[in-house]
Amino acid sequence: MFGGFGWQELLVVLLIALIIFGPSKLPELGKAFGQTVKEFRKGAKEIQDEIALEDKKEEKAEA
Repeated sequence: MFGGFGWQELLVVLLIALIIFGPSKLPELGKAFGQTVKEFRKGAKEIQDEIALEDKKEEKAEA
C-alpha cells in the first residue's frame, strides 16, 4: 500500500505520531512530510530523465 506498509502498520504509526506530537501539530507534520515526498519523487524523476538522456546520446553515438 504505502511503501510496503499495510493499513495496520500505517494506523500504528499515525497513533504513535498523535501521541508524540499531539493533534495540533499533525496537520503541520503531514504537510511537511508531503512536501518532502514530493521533492524526493521530483529528484528521483530528474535522475531517471538524465540517465535516459545519456542512454539516448550513447545510442546515437554508436549508430
